Amino acid sequence: MTYELGIIGAGNMAEAIARGVLRAGLFLPAQIIASDAAAQRREFFTAELHIPATADNAQVARQSKVILLSVKPQQMAGALAALGPASNPETLFISIAAGISCAFIERHLGGDTNWRIVRAMPNTPMLVGEGMVGIARGAHATDSDLAHARNIFESAATVIEVEEEKIDAVTALSGSGPAYFFYLVEQMIAAGAALGLTHEQSRQLATRTAVGSARMLATSPDSPQELRRKVTSPGGTTEAAITSMETAGVGPAIVEAIKAAQRRGTELGT
Repeated sequence: MTYELGIIGAGNMAEAIARGVLRAGLFLPAQIIASDAAAQRREFFTAELHIPATADNAQVARQSKVILLSVKPQQMAGALAALGPASNPETLFISIAAGISCAFIERHLGGDTNWRIVRAMPNTPMLVGEGMVGIARGAHATDSDLAHARNIFESAATVIEVEEEKIDAVTALSGSGPAYFFYLVEQMIAAGAALGLTHEQSRQLATRTAVGSARMLATSPDSPQELRRKVTSPGGTTEAAITSMETAGVGPAIVEAIKAAQRRGTELGT
């Protein structure tokens, strides 16, 4: 049997992508196969998503037209060594592993094949149909390959194309970005509790404020700076908070944090 999509590594991000394509009707569960070393993840994909799952990566490679590489970067070399001999030279590989270059994938798949590879960096809001994905083509990927990858991710995300050298920056900004956002909301909830609100009150206030603000940012023609200015009355409470953040160096700290994420992505590929 031939599957339209084979997933190597059935983790959380692979789940988000699988849910996206299923929700959009791009593929049926029977058109996808997944592999994972963990029995729990295989059972989850089979029971919850109705996607057949196996522990045999080579089986997925032999039977799939497109292979989504979603193993951890540290495990990629070993996974690829087993996939290369089992894969059809016409197979399209889409990798979402942070820091792993297309050249690395080609080298470890082995042989004299001009492997067709698209590198991508999605984020977990794909789980709710609000993801962001950057994609970049490898040396032998065609326009059709790039369109195929875009089609998969657009089932639950907005997709932009970048040069491969920019993918680590995409990883740092949007791939890791949801964690920065959650961290801010986490601190807002803690602040509300410190000011005497209950945890549930603080969580509701912070979460709904974040949701509403994100919607304004996505739909308003105004820049983030202008939206912030409109909320910040001179001499008011918001100005006091922003002044405190600026005095503490919060802005530069965020920029440096994202740069640190980018550096780590580069390190993972060496």
